[in-house]
Amino acid sequence: MSSTELPETRTAAASPASRARAVRVAEGEELRSVALPGLTLTVRARPGNRPGLPPALYVHGLGGSSQNWSALMPLLADHVDGEAVDLPGFGDSPPPDDGNYSVTGHARAVIRLLDAGGRGPVHLLGNSLGGAVATRVAAVRPDLVRTLTLVSPALPELRAQRTAWPTALLAVPGVAPLFAKLTKDWTAEQRVKGVLALCYGDPGLVTDEGLRHAVEEMERRLELPYFWDVMARSSRGIVDAYTLGGQHGLWRQAERVLAPTLLVYGRRDRLVSYRMARKAAAAFRGSRLLTLPEAGHVAMMEYPEAVAQAVRDLIADDGGS
Repeated sequence: MSSTELPETRTAAASPASRARAVRVAEGEELRSVALPGLTLTVRARPGNRPGLPPALYVHGLGGSSQNWSALMPLLADHVDGEAVDLPGFGDSPPPDDGNYSVTGHARAVIRLLDAGGRGPVHLLGNSLGGAVATRVAAVRPDLVRTLTLVSPALPELRAQRTAWPTALLAVPGVAPLFAKLTKDWTAEQRVKGVLALCYGDPGLVTDEGLRHAVEEMERRLELPYFWDVMARSSRGIVDAYTLGGQHGLWRQAERVLAPTLLVYGRRDRLVSYRMARKAAAAFRGSRLLTLPEAGHVAMMEYPEAVAQAVRDLIADDGGS
């Protein structure tokens, strides 16, 4: 997609999701909706502290949203002009017209966003599914990526941890609607606490206010008619990406990444095994590795200061801002 495909921007209140229930916007953040042919994306912006800073784009994981980066973005506002995207069907972004939730489909959405806005090359950050998406973007469009930061990237594992099996099961046809039916009496708070127990090394790090905001967001998402379909199709997309071989395989694409890369892994990650850190460090040429002993799957939410310092060092070594 060429850079001549200019985006239409409007306030987030115009999107179908936000008409149902307002999406939370933290102080200092701005929401906008970017309309492209067949695709509408919500972007959460955290402008840099001064003009002229290089752009950054943050990409969330499965079941997440741009809000997953709200703790990290202000800590990097002195180095980058940040934007976090809601992938198609997640957060406040409606489903894409083509219904493509594969890793390649999500990567194509990110590329179209960057091409349309003319923001590349960017400092690209991705978590989990977003890490796989960011890897694919960096491999196929190196001109768009200045540095790459991957937090627990969802790259293929031969032996996934048992705690990750339920997520993989969502990819099986019929499982998502069955799970939705079996858990229809669960409260939003019960669901959120289950997610926190899976994603955080120590769920006790979540404040009462943070829990309340997460519950409100869960309530909003459960009202969306496409919630479970998007989760199932995106889970299937991850599984399909794991089975791809040859030049389209994620590990092969990791070897093609030219951008300076930072890898962040938590030793308490229940979804992406910590043992994959060594393989990733070998695959991404000249990469640097940050390991956090107490972190789980979302280190940028659990220990944002440590992640921010590592990203600042990466940016500085790349030539600063």
